[in-house]
Amino acid sequence: MALVIDLKPNEKILVGTAVITNDSQRTRLHIAGDAAILREKDVMREEEADSPCKKIYFLVQCMYLARNPKEYHQKYFDLVRDIQMAAPSTTGFFLNINEKIIEGHYYKAMKDARELINYEQELMTNARKA
Repeated sequence: MALVIDLKPNEKILVGTAVITNDSQRTRLHIAGDAAILREKDVMREEEADSPCKKIYFLVQCMYLARNPKEYHQKYFDLVRDIQMAAPSTTGFFLNINEKIIEGHYYKAMKDARELINYEQELMTNARKA
């Protein structure tokens, strides 16, 4: 079954290592096959990874897009250890993310990492109020 993606005018999408930019009209794409696909809104540039949990998302994104995802595992697991030591309440998030990484479901792991970023923002907001 093909993945169906509706693109807004001038929206970009990554398919594998290629960046595709839509023209000035809405477009519907039907994509069949096994390639990493990311909408522009889901892409995090390295300079945007300005917090520990955003760095986690960025590393999982790198795994998703890489030909050899394991090259990012050491950095990822080192950062996970540091975050869990500082904020043990993140453990449940990492159990979910790690399970998906081990299974090779990097896109699903990215979705869980997005939830982790939201949790991190909650923690920071609560810390500022205290």
